[in-house]
Amino acid sequence: GLLLIVSALGTIIPVLPGSLLTIVTLLGWGWLLGSGASWWAAGLGMLIAALGWSASAVLTGRKLKQHQIPKGSIFWALIGAIAGAFIIPVVGLFIGFALGLFIGEAARHRKFDGALASSWATLKAMGLGIIVEFGCVLLATSVWVIGLITHFATR
Repeated sequence: GLLLIVSALGTIIPVLPGSLLTIVTLLGWGWLLGSGASWWAAGLGMLIAALGWSASAVLTGRKLKQHQIPKGSIFWALIGAIAGAFIIPVVGLFIGFALGLFIGEAARHRKFDGALASSWATLKAMGLGIIVEFGCVLLATSVWVIGLITHFATR
């Protein structure tokens, strides 16, 4: 249960593992208990987490292509996120990412309005991906709870 909480937080806080930890945790739980209920719940939960992980990547990637955001701007955003994590505790990762993204887009557009609009579109796309992945991890955790109750109720 604690690992599933950490994995849910990991979809929001990129430093922690997210969907991958959900999948590994559910696989281990299903294997340890070994009952039909635990395997069904683990399998369904792993499928939901994998779909959320994939959907997050696909939705974010599609939106970035729609807005023609180059990889260079994403690179500067990642550099900003790393620097921000060290400069400002807790929220620095997010602030650094947004600032690095804006700097990369400002260098590309050479106009404040264009850089701001494309940066905002990128942040919304990434936020949508995070929400979808977080929702799927929560749904997978709910399936785990149902499987846990079913496992012990049928024993």
